Amino acid sequence: MFNPWLVLSLISLYVGLLFIVALWIERGSPQGRRFAENPWVYSFALAVYCTSWTFYGSVGSAASSGMLFLTIYLGPTLAIILWWFGLRKLVRIKSTQRITSIADFISARYGKSQALAAIASMMAIIGATPYIALQLKAILSTFTLVAGSSPS
Repeated sequence: MFNPWLVLSLISLYVGLLFIVALWIERGSPQGRRFAENPWVYSFALAVYCTSWTFYGSVGSAASSGMLFLTIYLGPTLAIILWWFGLRKLVRIKSTQRITSIADFISARYGKSQALAAIASMMAIIGATPYIALQLKAILSTFTLVAGSSPS
């Protein structure tokens, strides 16, 4: 379909644009208020749920079960509605305890245990590894489809 080098170039430009936006956000605004501290950012972060795994999975689910595939999106929709109440408490705890990760949060809740933080980190790595593999497989499948070549 498309030249693989063109596809790689467009992907590289897109990733570069994402890094520029991330740098801009990390530096903050001139007024001293950081964009990432806005409560809307947390709400929009739920869009991360709709990654390639969900995108490809919901298409397959729609093909096999019809409108029942919409239940994939029911949970995040309810979470968006109810998230605001829990989010305020989490942000308050994060600020007072100077927490930067889930492992820090769990550790802070149970006496700042370093061992518990390490266990939480290892569980997160073990849990995320298959998901990352699915993401890489989806990226390769999409590239193969767009570039019109066979994977090697």
